[in-house]
Amino acid sequence: MIKLSLLSVSFLFLMNTAFSQQTKQSENSKPNIIIIYADDLGYGDLSCYGATKIKTPNIDKLSQQGLRFTDSHATSATCTPSRYSLLTGQYAWRKKGTDIAPGNAAALIKPGTPTLPSMLQGAGYQTGVVGKWHLGLGDETGPNWNGDITSGPLDIGFNYAFLIPATGDRVPCVFVENRRVVNLNPNDPIEVSYAHPIGNNPTGKEHPELLKMHPSHGHDNTIVNGISRIGYMSGGKDALWTDENIVDTLTSKAKQFIVDHQDKPFFLYFATHDIHVPRVPNKRFVGKSGLGARGDVILQLDWTVGEINKLLDSLHLTKNTLLILSSDNGPVVDDGYQDRAVELLNGHTPAGVLRGGKYSAFDGGTRVPFIVKWQGKVTPGITNAPFSHIDLYASLASLAGVKVAANAAPDSYNELGVLLGKEKKGRDYIVEHAMNGTLSIIKGKWKYIEPSNGKRIDENTNIELGNFIGQQLYDLSIDLSEKNNVAIAHPTVVTELAGMLANIKTKKD
Repeated sequence: MIKLSLLSVSFLFLMNTAFSQQTKQSENSKPNIIIIYADDLGYGDLSCYGATKIKTPNIDKLSQQGLRFTDSHATSATCTPSRYSLLTGQYAWRKKGTDIAPGNAAALIKPGTPTLPSMLQGAGYQTGVVGKWHLGLGDETGPNWNGDITSGPLDIGFNYAFLIPATGDRVPCVFVENRRVVNLNPNDPIEVSYAHPIGNNPTGKEHPELLKMHPSHGHDNTIVNGISRIGYMSGGKDALWTDENIVDTLTSKAKQFIVDHQDKPFFLYFATHDIHVPRVPNKRFVGKSGLGARGDVILQLDWTVGEINKLLDSLHLTKNTLLILSSDNGPVVDDGYQDRAVELLNGHTPAGVLRGGKYSAFDGGTRVPFIVKWQGKVTPGITNAPFSHIDLYASLASLAGVKVAANAAPDSYNELGVLLGKEKKGRDYIVEHAMNGTLSIIKGKWKYIEPSNGKRIDENTNIELGNFIGQQLYDLSIDLSEKNNVAIAHPTVVTELAGMLANIKTKKD
C-alpha cells in the first residue's frame, strides 16, 4: 500500500479542486450575467467618476478592472419607466400606465410579454431578481398580499424573486419571495390603500412625535419602523422590514442565488435600494461618509458591490461572468425626508457637471454611471461611446446566442460590441424621457429637447426639470452642462432632430 504524506494529499486535493473548477467553467460556456441596478445614483456620486468628497473603493476597483462609460443613459429620469424599458426593450413612454407606480399597482409587464429574463431563460439561464421591483404585481385588481401573488416576476421569465414590491417609502413595507409575503402571519392579514386611511396604524401627519425621521414633503401616511410612508397599510406586523437591515437581507439573497447556481449559466438582476429615500443606513455605515445619510448609503452600495465581486472571485466565476453596474436614473437630494442630505453635501455634486437630476429632461436625469467588467473579455479602460439601457435586451441576446423574436424588444438594438468595448461608435441616437413625458434626443454632439408646458423647477426637490415652451438645442461637445440653448442659431439641426424624434414616436426607426 502506498502511503501519501499530508502534503501530497493536500496537493492532490488542490489539483482536483482546480480541475473540477476548470471543468465547471468549460461546461458553462455561456457567461453568467449580473446587472447591479442602483437607485438614484448620480453621475457624480462615485469617486471613479470624479467625486472628491466621497470614496467608493469597491466600485473604483470594479472600474479599474472593467470598462467605464461616460455617455451611458437610463431610458427615463424616473425608476418605474427605466426598469420597464430595461426588462422589455420597449420605451416605457410607448405604454400607458408606466409612470411611477403606487405600491399596490397591478403588474405593468403582463405574463406572455417577451422580456430580458424570459429570453435568457429560453437560452438555458437560471434567472433571478433580488431587490426593488416597482413594476406592479397581481392582476388588474392588484396583488393579493395574503395569498399567492400572481402576475409577478415568475410569470415573465424569472425563476426566483426576492422583492421590495415598490420602494422603501411606499407601503406595504414587506418582502415578497416568489409568490408570498415573507413571514406573514395569516392571523394578521395585510391591507393596503392609496386612496384613504385604513386600520388603526398611526400616521406621520397625525403623530409626528412617533417619528425618528420626519418628512419634508409628502411621505406622512402610515408609520413603519419610525418612518412615515406614502400610502396606508394595516396588519402584517411580523412581516414588516427594518430599514437598517435591508442592505444585508438583499445582499445575502443575491449572494445565495449566485452560490446556488454557480454550476450553470445564471442571470441575476440585483436592484439595490440604498440611495433611494428613506435613507436609513446600517449602523456599520452611519456617519462614515461625512456627507450625512445619503453619503452613508452610497458607501453601503459600495460595500454591496464589493461583496458580489469577492464572491465571484471566491467561486472562481470571475472569468465567466459579465458584471454590469448602473443606475435607474439620476440623483435627487431632498426627495421627501428631513435627512439633512442638502445641508451635509459639503461641496459634493451628485450629478457632477450635469444639469438637472432625477425627474429632469436635462442630462442629469438619465446620464448615469455604467461600468462593465468581464475578465479577459472586456479590456479595462474608459469609453465615450454612447449607450442606452434600452439596448441591453438585444445586446445580451446576442451574447447568449439568441435571435430576438419579431414581437420582442421593439426599441432595442444589438450594441454588444460597444458593451464589451470592441466598438467605439455606439448607437446613432439616444432618447431620454423626463417625468412629465418630455422627450429629448441626442445625436452626435447635439441634444434636442422638445417643447413642454411643464413647470421649470420642481418645488419639492428644487431640481430643474428642463421644461420650456420653446425648442431647446445644446452642443454637448462644449456644453455638457446644457447652459446655452443654441436652437435659434441652428434651425436646420433643430428641424432634423425634431423630425427624427417625431418619427421615433410613431415607429421604431
